[in-house]
Amino acid sequence: MLKTKFTCQRKTPAIIVGMLIAATALSGCSGNWRASFKSKRERIAFDGFEYKAKADQVSKEERDHFEVIVSRANQSLDGARQAGGYEAVKYCIKEYGTSKMDWVIGPETETIIPVDDKIRLEGYCRP
Repeated sequence: MLKTKFTCQRKTPAIIVGMLIAATALSGCSGNWRASFKSKRERIAFDGFEYKAKADQVSKEERDHFEVIVSRANQSLDGARQAGGYEAVKYCIKEYGTSKMDWVIGPETETIIPVDDKIRLEGYCRP
């Protein structure tokens, strides 16, 4: 009768667990994971405050027509206007490679009034 030892059966679960732990630890080293923390630290302040601003196209047919919504506008209306202008420039550069734009409701518009702590700017990118 032949006796064979199968010692690798006991080591296999430990090796698999060790590999899963190593793979999980290494997956946290990706650049996107670190970038999510970096962007929070590198926010730009306008008039001493940070604002949440988002620029997007108004319609799919007219990508050059955009709007910017700036939240937390009651902190400082001047700062919110600056944050909106900055976000508009970023949008036009991303979409068309230029910062030229025509405003419908721009940062210099005197009649901007915050509604629900938000302001809305609107314009067209001009390539």
